[in-house]
Amino acid sequence: MHDILILGGGLVGNSLACALENSGLSVGLVEASAPSAGAPGFNERKLALSAASLTALQHLAVVQKFASGFSPIRRIHISRVGDFGCVDVRAKDYQREYFGGVVLARDLGAALEARVAELKNLRLYRPAKVLQVNPDRLSPTVLIECDGKQEHLSAKIIIGADGTQSMVRSALGIASEDFDYRQHLFVCSLQTDQVSDATAFERFSSQGPVALLPMPGGQYGALCGVASDEVHRVEAMDDVEYADYFQQRFGWRAGRVRRVGARTHYPLRKMVAKNIVGPGCVLMGNAAQTIHPIGAQGFNLGLRDALSFVECLQRHDLQSGDLLSAYKESRHEDREQTIAFSDGLARFTSLENSFAKTARSLGFVGLGLNADLQAPIINGAMGFRGKIPKLARGF
Repeated sequence: MHDILILGGGLVGNSLACALENSGLSVGLVEASAPSAGAPGFNERKLALSAASLTALQHLAVVQKFASGFSPIRRIHISRVGDFGCVDVRAKDYQREYFGGVVLARDLGAALEARVAELKNLRLYRPAKVLQVNPDRLSPTVLIECDGKQEHLSAKIIIGADGTQSMVRSALGIASEDFDYRQHLFVCSLQTDQVSDATAFERFSSQGPVALLPMPGGQYGALCGVASDEVHRVEAMDDVEYADYFQQRFGWRAGRVRRVGARTHYPLRKMVAKNIVGPGCVLMGNAAQTIHPIGAQGFNLGLRDALSFVECLQRHDLQSGDLLSAYKESRHEDREQTIAFSDGLARFTSLENSFAKTARSLGFVGLGLNADLQAPIINGAMGFRGKIPKLARGF
């Protein structure tokens, strides 16, 4: 029997395994993909890690394993097509070196896997397919298939870090709130005629958000929201056509787009589980909430799920009902506020009516002029929202 069995060796599941290194507990990790393939999510997506996440990952000895380090975000510029005003903030004005940093999901995944390989208290089942999850308050079990053989695994607590289509959530019978934004997010790298200067740009419109994230070598990570009925047209564009399309959507703040790289895209949908705990089981990461990437909060929120759970373990017995209650309570404020922020911003910035345009313009002007109004947004972007896990604060 394991003390803790993590289902899902993606970014959040592996982060949790690292955070449990010195817990003295027996930990199992089940991952479907083969080691040579890399776990799902370890791809060319550009991830903006908050300052709190970078601090935690440094303490977990993960940042030190980034193949190319990370690109710091020292300035954030936010605007919307057709609206007055903008938000333009610099980390130095908040006595910070940076608001966060950008890394490829592939590089973060590789760093986490390298760190996981060093863990002495971890039993890795990979590649292994989860066939059945049986929740139970005292002894939840999982049936897996590994190396062609079926095996029952038992644990005191099962962690569902198994993604948006979570088997653990399904086994618990937990319903979810779902919303289709009817957009796809196109992701690529691009080069402009102005060298990236550690500025992250976000530009809103009724068509969806467009963003540039600073990357090594003066490049940018480019994200572009495209309405679902436009996806096939945009997908068929060659590099020159897409560069022109992105330029038209984003504007000229970063200069002329000179070159774009290979593009991928995926649909934008929200899934929020109506509960994050059940008998002998805990949900975290995308299994608990899959949110709009606006504001780059997805992985950062999932990492805080993992860190908060480890802190709860330090105060409560592994099989006590108090542990699950404490975890749920510890995630309430951060989770609710982050989901409301990303969803509300995605919807409100897409509206074209005159009231919305006036309200947004007044908001941009006010935020641009008033540091007190900026502070809650900046703190949230840096990962300092709700009950902040100690590792995220550097303790």
